[in-house]
Amino acid sequence: MKTRQDAWSHEEDVVLAETVLRYIREGGTQLAAFEEVGNRLNRTAAACGFRWNAEVRKRYVEAIELAKKQRKERKRALEMAKKLQKENNAATLLPSSENISYQGSSPLLPASTLTLEQCIAFLQTLKHDYEQVEAMKKENERLKQEQVQLQKQREELQQKLERLEAQQSTIQEDYEALVKIMERARKLVLEEEYGVPPAHIFRMDKNGNLEHIARS
Repeated sequence: MKTRQDAWSHEEDVVLAETVLRYIREGGTQLAAFEEVGNRLNRTAAACGFRWNAEVRKRYVEAIELAKKQRKERKRALEMAKKLQKENNAATLLPSSENISYQGSSPLLPASTLTLEQCIAFLQTLKHDYEQVEAMKKENERLKQEQVQLQKQREELQQKLERLEAQQSTIQEDYEALVKIMERARKLVLEEEYGVPPAHIFRMDKNGNLEHIARS
């Protein structure tokens, strides 16, 4: 006869937790897990369920969520395996020529019965490919933003270059005007040294040009 015991040891709590988590991962019920633990620990299923709900479950919140996630992945992999097996069985029922054509049209169609491990490996490969595509999308977006920034910098440098060219043109014009003024002044000095007719008088206007003034 099974007896109810009030005291639970740490080892018994671990057995209870591991068994319940295994049943969750494999898609079983907690009631079945309590039955198995009761048989192993010589306790009633009700006592195991009470212990789990009252004390043990709160210690394994993250483990429970992980086990539920693994259960979903396992279920998805099994459904994929059943689907592929069904397609494989349908292909084997076709005539030989049609069978070869049908198998050749789909690289994912297995030539033999797929195992659960193969399905999981296939799904992991798909996940890896998906992650790579997402990473390439992010890198592409980063390069686009970098290109926009470089284009903006290029436009700013082009505007700066245009301003410098305009300043250079102004400086060049001022330099040429200064040279002309100096040349006119040199000629005026030479004329004064070697004699200038009294009727000829020159003066410089506000624009730097020499203006001839007739002496009265």
